[in-house]
Amino acid sequence: MENRFNLVDEPWIPVADHGRVSLREIFAHSEYRSLGGNPVQKIALMKLLLAIAQAAATPENDQEWEILGIAGLAERCLKYLGRWRDRFYLYGERPFLQMPAIAAARVQTFSAVLPEVSSGNTTVLSQIQFQRSLDDAEKALLLISQMGFALAGKKTDNNVVLSAGYQGKRNEKGKPSSSKPGPSIAHMGLLHNFLIGQTLLESLWFNILTSKQVEQMRMFPSGVGEPPWEKMPEGEDCSTAQNIKQSLVGRLVPLCRFCLLTDTGIHYSEGLAHAGYKEGVTDPTIAVSYASKEPKALWVDPDKRPWRELTALLGFMGQDGSQGFQSWQIRCGLDRIRQVTGSFALWSGGLRVSSNAGEQFVSGSDDFVESVVWLHCDVFGESWFAQLKSEMDDLGMLAKGLYRRVMSFFNEQKVDGEKLAAQASHLFWQLCEHDFQRLVDNCDQDEQSNLQRQRLRRQFAGYVLQVYDQFCPKETARQLDAWAKCRPNNRKYLKQEA
Repeated sequence: MENRFNLVDEPWIPVADHGRVSLREIFAHSEYRSLGGNPVQKIALMKLLLAIAQAAATPENDQEWEILGIAGLAERCLKYLGRWRDRFYLYGERPFLQMPAIAAARVQTFSAVLPEVSSGNTTVLSQIQFQRSLDDAEKALLLISQMGFALAGKKTDNNVVLSAGYQGKRNEKGKPSSSKPGPSIAHMGLLHNFLIGQTLLESLWFNILTSKQVEQMRMFPSGVGEPPWEKMPEGEDCSTAQNIKQSLVGRLVPLCRFCLLTDTGIHYSEGLAHAGYKEGVTDPTIAVSYASKEPKALWVDPDKRPWRELTALLGFMGQDGSQGFQSWQIRCGLDRIRQVTGSFALWSGGLRVSSNAGEQFVSGSDDFVESVVWLHCDVFGESWFAQLKSEMDDLGMLAKGLYRRVMSFFNEQKVDGEKLAAQASHLFWQLCEHDFQRLVDNCDQDEQSNLQRQRLRRQFAGYVLQVYDQFCPKETARQLDAWAKCRPNNRKYLKQEA
């Protein structure tokens, strides 16, 4: 086949304020601010760029990381792309991250593997859900996303097995099984986290891991490893596949699906089966707690936006730092970047999915979510974290109190108000989101920050009354009596900061 559409040269990566750019342009233009696309595309692209950076310029330790710098990282990545340019053709004899041997698998339409697009008899609610043809840039983006975020189910053709004797694509009866979810999404949709700088290149520099850090994780026996485009596996269980599953770069681009693009669809079969967080292996970007007997991961929850998980993600800063959720990506980067920058952001996002009888799909309240919270290094520390945790705990009590008050109002009317109470609590958190960055910025202990927190508390208390009045009408005498009887009293919350 003719080699065409080289990802190093062709524009295909969405970048905020610039449209599509090529891989070479990513590392050649320091002004690019951030990636575009939906949260899953951002995560998949960030992992691909980090895999390139790890292959090109993995520093040995933090000292080498600081010496490398943003400019050094970009220069070495550009040299790497030049050296391996022939492995980045989307079509050809060695198509990028694709398996020509999987051509025997049946072809699925592109819409069938895009979670946000309606296929079959699924109801179409918005224009984004319509099936449409994809250009080469969109196909490349779909391919990258499928490597870690493929949904479980029967859409894969698991009749095709490339490794002789491999039983991972068969059920107990010896028949082709449903595919497992990608390691980056797992059962319900894992929440991913990155440290973000002022530019995209700075963000990549913040998130690249050192050889020493990879060794300390004790999750990747093959170390950093080599990316799959340098040496693709021959099957699901060959020696190359084993090395990919045991390396950091192999986890960043996990090849959980064997694919081959066509003009109208994609040959599609289950690929490498990676271990999950319950087996002690995770993406560095997710947060897992091993405090209890059963490991617990932070999942995407559209009803609980990612900014509300900030104290859980930074829990290691508290006095009980060994407990709670741990994200290697955050923990490895925080201490070192505080020495080289005045401020940085924590980006969190992902996709919530549902499952039924082994089939994963996006339905009901499932959705993409993402949040960005900026942190200032001059106040970032244990006292700041303790104050933020206290404020978030108190906000949580406000939300619970609002829920109870709305429930009580409807109980007075002899009406089931559970759904409306939940909606009221959700709206309260939505209103708080607009002021959350200001709260984060004012959790220091100086006088100015104390005054700002008092103002914010009055704002949050006002949101409680605003939402209560919106959900609890007082048009009749009976309603007015219940409204007055159940109306929230926020005096205790306001006195705590007085």
